[in-house]
Amino acid sequence: MPVDPVALTADLIRCPSVTPIEGGALQLLDKLLSDAGFETWRVDRNGTPNLYARWGAKGANKSFGFNGHTDVVPVGDEDAWTVDPFGAEIRDGIMYGRGATDMKSGVAAFAAAAVDFVQDTPPDGAVILAITGDEEGPSTDGTIALLDWMQAQGEALTACIVGEPTCPNVMGEMIKVGRRGSLTAHFTVTGKQGHSAYPHRAVNPLPAMARLVDRLASHEMDQGSDHFDPSTLAVVTIDTGNPATNVIPASCKASANVRFNDLHTSASVLAWMQSEVDAVAADFGVRIEMAHRVSGESFLTPPGALSDLVSAAVAAETGITPELSTTGGTSDARFVKDHCPVVEFGLVGKTMHQVDECVPVEQITELKAIYTRILCEYFA
Repeated sequence: MPVDPVALTADLIRCPSVTPIEGGALQLLDKLLSDAGFETWRVDRNGTPNLYARWGAKGANKSFGFNGHTDVVPVGDEDAWTVDPFGAEIRDGIMYGRGATDMKSGVAAFAAAAVDFVQDTPPDGAVILAITGDEEGPSTDGTIALLDWMQAQGEALTACIVGEPTCPNVMGEMIKVGRRGSLTAHFTVTGKQGHSAYPHRAVNPLPAMARLVDRLASHEMDQGSDHFDPSTLAVVTIDTGNPATNVIPASCKASANVRFNDLHTSASVLAWMQSEVDAVAADFGVRIEMAHRVSGESFLTPPGALSDLVSAAVAAETGITPELSTTGGTSDARFVKDHCPVVEFGLVGKTMHQVDECVPVEQITELKAIYTRILCEYFA
C-alpha cells in the first residue's frame, strides 16, 4: 500500500523535535524505512541525532540521495498560535504545525516517494536518505556528521536533492542551484573611559565604530554575477551598554552579517573587513578586534543534467517550468556540494518559522509525485 505523505507529515509534526531534541521523528522514519527494506544507521554525534538509510547495494554506480532535517525552530509564544503547534490539525485542506513547511512535509514527501519507488520499481542502484536533527541549530554535527560517516564507511551519493522549501509563492516555480556564502563578524572597539565634559582626557570608541560600520555598510561589494545577486552586508547590532549620559564608555561592540556571491570567498571578505578595521583604528587611535564565524561558502551547481532532470519532473507535475535560483539564506546543500552534485527543491515556504506555520495538503502530495518522477527518470 502506498505511503501517504500527508499522514506521514502529520505524524512527524506530532513529534516535538525542537533543536536539538529528537522528539521521536527519526525513530518514526527509521521504522518506516527499515520495514520497507532499507538498511538504516543512526549516525548521532555529540548528542545530535542523525539517520542514514540506504536501499540497494553499497557503492552502486548510481545512488540518488535526499537530504533534509526533522528538527524545527522553537514555537515562540504558544498563546499566539490558533492551533496546537504539534497537533497537525487540518483545516480547509491546510495542515498546521511547527515544521509543516520547514521541513517535515519535505521529508515525508521524499521518504514516501523513496519507499514506494523501491518497492514498485526496484532500481539498478541505490536510493539513500540522509536526515539530520541539527539543521536549525549550529549545524556542526548534523549533515556534516553524516557526510563524515559516509566517507569513513565508503558510502557515496552520485546526486542529491535537498528538500528545503524553495518556492516563493507558487508550487514548482523555483529550484535552488546554489547559495550565497554567509559569515558574521563581531567588532569590539576599545578606547579610554572618561567624563563627557572632558573628552580630551578620554578616547571615545563610538565615533570610530560609527566610521567603521558606515564604511562597511556603504561599500558596494559587487554588482552581482552570472548566477548570483549582488553581495550584501548588513550591520545587525551596535551596543555600548552605557546608561550614563556623562560618561564616555571604554568600549563599543557591533556585528555585521555578510551574504556573498561567487565573486568572493570568506577569506577575501574577511581580508577586506580587516583592512577597514586597521584603517579606522589608525585614524582614531583605538584598538579594534574582529572575531568571525563562517556559516558557509558560496557555491553553484552549474545548470546541467541534475537541474534538467528536476526541472523536467517539476514541469511535468505542475505545468510550471521552474526558475534556477541562488537566492535566499543558507541550507545544508552547502555541505553536500562537497560530496556530489546537489540542487534544492521543495514546496512553498511562505509560513516557515512563523506562528501558525502551515502547508496545503495538496502540495505535500504534489511534492511526493515530483520526487517519484525524479527517481523514475534518474534510474530509467
